[in-house]
Amino acid sequence: MTQYNNLTVSLTYVSNDSQNAWAYLSGTGIAAGWRKIKTGASDGVTNVFILLSAAQSSGKKVNADIDASNLITCAYLL
Repeated sequence: MTQYNNLTVSLTYVSNDSQNAWAYLSGTGIAAGWRKIKTGASDGVTNVFILLSAAQSSGKKVNADIDASNLITCAYLL
């Protein structure tokens, strides 16, 4: 797992499918692109999605942990 700092959340996406939430991240050290929020705990997916959506709407940066499968496992609002 790698932590990326000072990322910009440009877009977010969620569907009515169970635990299907995504964010478009960009920043230093990471290739810009869509990253899925890791599934497994529905409350966890919802909470991370809300945090990423708040970052997008407010223009704030985030730090995010991304695993080897390019899934967002954790995020921190800066």
